[in-house]
Amino acid sequence: MNTRMSSLSRHEGFTLVELLVVIAIIGMLMGLLLPAVQQAREAARSTQCSNNLKQLVTGAMNHVSIVESYPTGGWHYYMVGDADRGFGESQPGSWYFCILPYIEQSALYQLSALGENPNSAPSGTKKANGLTLITTPIPMFHCPSRRKAKLYTYGSGNTGTAGKIYNANSSSSVARGDYAASFGDNSGSSETNSLTPASYPEAVNFNLTPPASTGVVFRFSAVKDSDITDGQTNTIFCGEKYLMPGHYESGACTADNEGVFFGCDNDNQRSSHDQPTQDRIGFNSLTMWGSAHSGTVGMAMCDGSVRRISYSTNLSVWHNLGNREDGNVQATP
Repeated sequence: MNTRMSSLSRHEGFTLVELLVVIAIIGMLMGLLLPAVQQAREAARSTQCSNNLKQLVTGAMNHVSIVESYPTGGWHYYMVGDADRGFGESQPGSWYFCILPYIEQSALYQLSALGENPNSAPSGTKKANGLTLITTPIPMFHCPSRRKAKLYTYGSGNTGTAGKIYNANSSSSVARGDYAASFGDNSGSSETNSLTPASYPEAVNFNLTPPASTGVVFRFSAVKDSDITDGQTNTIFCGEKYLMPGHYESGACTADNEGVFFGCDNDNQRSSHDQPTQDRIGFNSLTMWGSAHSGTVGMAMCDGSVRRISYSTNLSVWHNLGNREDGNVQATP
């Protein structure tokens, strides 16, 4: 009897070999499971990113319904949004600023609605409120695969722009965004460097002549539905902008060194002139579409629809989608 019990007791636990086998099996299962979990998380982040684009373009469509034009691209990165200047070509701030009342951010928009003479130098109160504006991050403006809604370094030593804001107090950090509106299929920059005001009084007396941009949002723009002759379904309003990894937070990249509410700037406007691409280390672009997602980039069309379009889509298709009036009607892939 004792011998039998002793024999049974020797088999009550696992041997070291058995434990190692179990651990190895668990490791293999985890190795199979983790990529699936990561893919599921990325799919959820991509969906959230598309939802952000949907809210942005819906805000723009509501803007069109009330103002009868798409939000403007603003004046220059030395100015930020000013509600006392209304909408359209008279608004110095970005398209992001213009849609604030239509994305449940009226309080932020109204900070600058002080009833001041819009052609006079802004008061101390307006400049203080402007500081609050540019330092208020909004989650909707950020792709969850790339970066969080927080403050990021404003400008850098080689830009010469940090601290030079005409209608807001400056800050060492500002709110940014991961989306941009389309200034067309043009090459080059969304802004013209010759149009650089030396002061706020000079800025308000600028000749508000829009550049020859083929898109929907650009300097001094006020594009109407009727101006989009290629059809709203076939014309890009906004999408994910390309950024260079390693500079998501630094402010050292000139395509992402100002703030989301600043006027006409590559931070907030992009072009379909070049092939979009996924963010990658060592490559910078001031004007391209792109994202942190693999395979596709999210784009919102002027009719309010949102598409995820493959990076490999033919460049001629991108040109046509970026041009509102060239007659080359291109269905969204």
